[in-house]
Amino acid sequence: MGFEIPTAVQREVLPLALAGGDLIATAETGSGKTAAFLLPLIERLRRGPNGRTRALILSPTREIAAQTAEQSVALTRGTALRTVAVYGGVSMGPQRQALRAGCEIVAATPGRLLDHHRRGDARLDSVEVLVVDEADRMMDMGFAPDLRRILALLPAERQSMLFSATMPIALLELAYEEVLRSPDHVEVGSQSVPPAAISQSVYLVPSALKTDLLLELLGRDAMESVLVFVRTRRRADVLARRLQRERMNAACIHGDRSQREREKALESFRRRSVRLLVATDVAARGLHVEGVTHVVNYDVPTMAADYLNRIGRTARAGASGDALTLASREDGPALASIERTLGRQLPRVTVAGLTEPELPRASRAPARRLSRFRRARRPLVRGRRR
Repeated sequence: MGFEIPTAVQREVLPLALAGGDLIATAETGSGKTAAFLLPLIERLRRGPNGRTRALILSPTREIAAQTAEQSVALTRGTALRTVAVYGGVSMGPQRQALRAGCEIVAATPGRLLDHHRRGDARLDSVEVLVVDEADRMMDMGFAPDLRRILALLPAERQSMLFSATMPIALLELAYEEVLRSPDHVEVGSQSVPPAAISQSVYLVPSALKTDLLLELLGRDAMESVLVFVRTRRRADVLARRLQRERMNAACIHGDRSQREREKALESFRRRSVRLLVATDVAARGLHVEGVTHVVNYDVPTMAADYLNRIGRTARAGASGDALTLASREDGPALASIERTLGRQLPRVTVAGLTEPELPRASRAPARRLSRFRRARRPLVRGRRR
């Protein structure tokens, strides 16, 4: 697997997780959280009976569940432990067979797991370890009711670990009241500061010229593996088709695409048979693709946390990367919110004939609303809750 030196979050989490206690960990995106929970989980499961579900890893999206299962399979090679990915958009048959056979590690999205339980396929009464991955995203996507239903099916005596990039208030309440017992709290890095290895820049561009500017930038040799984020599914389709017409090797991923189409696009991007992947925020959280050289915010996200999660797809595991943001006049308030969170203005880059000198200053009313919302998302608890 190429592991030589543990990342900061792995150094903090591994001893606590191996000791068997509950924990809640927040760390910047791309910091190695998946291995931080998989390694101690596998070490625990190597001792004990097989043939039943003993570890459950919950993820908010199909892609993250599949990716977690893939890494689990690689880490358990040579052991008797088996892993199954359980998520929607694909046939239930193979998942049903694996669950009934008693795979020890289940990486699942909540909805499909509950479907299997209702059909009698998934038995969760032997789960020893629960991991809730990308927990803030689970809350954003409205999974709290499904999570509560799953918790009711698990043994009370278990180890629970919750991993998240940010810690909103609603997540803290659920974690401490219903998921964890006297947890250790690990916080690595700053939730509002991206990794230093990411070079960030802003291009101030009229909306009508965004695609022309993107094509200009993509003509540069250094942009080898590029993830382009847009706001809506329709814009993703339109932009991907335009790039393809310009003979750019591009694929597209968003929530309206079938699971097979999403997996094919992501695998092509991983294997470098596709250079450009146009995506909505479905790809912004938890997905790890080696060697992404550039992230382009074709549309500026309205929340600073989404900006951080997007650009975190590059400069992972010690690599470097570039994050380019194309901001038009209507993006002024969102860009101002991002820069307030970062505590600095991002450098402006000009391209002759395409960019503008400066955006108008954002009006005060939207800025105050964004600021209040950002404050509401600020973590309130550090260390162990008493």
